Amino acid sequence: MGVRQRCVIARPGGDLAGSRVRVSRRGGFWAGACAAALTLWSVPGAPRADPQALELAVKATYLYRLAAFVTWPGEDTGAPPSPVTLCVQGADPFGDILDRLIAGRRPGGRPIVVKRVARLEPRSGCQIAYVAGGPGQSPAQALEAVNTAPVVTVTDEARGGAHGIVHLIEDGPRVRFSIDAAQASESGVTLSSKLMALAVTVKR
Repeated sequence: MGVRQRCVIARPGGDLAGSRVRVSRRGGFWAGACAAALTLWSVPGAPRADPQALELAVKATYLYRLAAFVTWPGEDTGAPPSPVTLCVQGADPFGDILDRLIAGRRPGGRPIVVKRVARLEPRSGCQIAYVAGGPGQSPAQALEAVNTAPVVTVTDEARGGAHGIVHLIEDGPRVRFSIDAAQASESGVTLSSKLMALAVTVKR
């Protein structure tokens, strides 16, 4: 099992908001997940955090950090890192949390562009997609629509049983993930061995 890191939200002046979540990590790979999440509530006047908001912030951090550990078809490894489009499909659970976390950050040197889409399709221009599902397209339909497209689909145990290339898992106070390497290969994307080493399970 990975090292367990506990996030405790500290309010200005030392008051604890009382929200905790653990992030499973190895070798410091996801060491910044809690730190990045906590920045949302580290300034005076920031709203009081709750466990659900902190959990969403940690998941959002996972999303944008994926960009540093994926290679998409046609990328020139010798060229400057290109922007990555991160989409949220369907009912967006993050609100402005994702945008605030990404502001000013360039994982792996890559700028991140956030895009909301009602339907996920190959022409949507998404490279990473959090599949939430919505009235216009269920998670299963969204995954089927980009089944062979170079899109790293991310699903969430909290939002149903559909599984993308990366599947977020809530393990008590911890957030973990599994990987479908076979689907990644079929989609034409290459996942870093460092990323796969952190997964709870890897389907090959």
